[in-house]
Amino acid sequence: MPAELAEKTDRYEQMLADALAVAEPRPPAETPLGEAAADVVEMVESYLEDGRHFRADGDPVNALASYSYGYGWLDAGVRLGLFAVPDDTELFTT
Repeated sequence: MPAELAEKTDRYEQMLADALAVAEPRPPAETPLGEAAADVVEMVESYLEDGRHFRADGDPVNALASYSYGYGWLDAGVRLGLFAVPDDTELFTT
């Protein structure tokens, strides 16, 4: 695997895991928006898990794609107001 791809895959996996750790759902869980936030978290966790599976199988391209898709889901949720994130983070495009 080219070093550049390995570094980028490592970076995106860590970025997604860090972003998931700091994103807190805003709406109450029992509301439709709370359910939407839970759906986003489920998708992000699935993409993170899939990426790790691809990585373990020696498929860094699909691992990177999974991390990128997961990050996109989470970032969109933040921009839509489904998640609160720290003001001092550079993990999101808010």
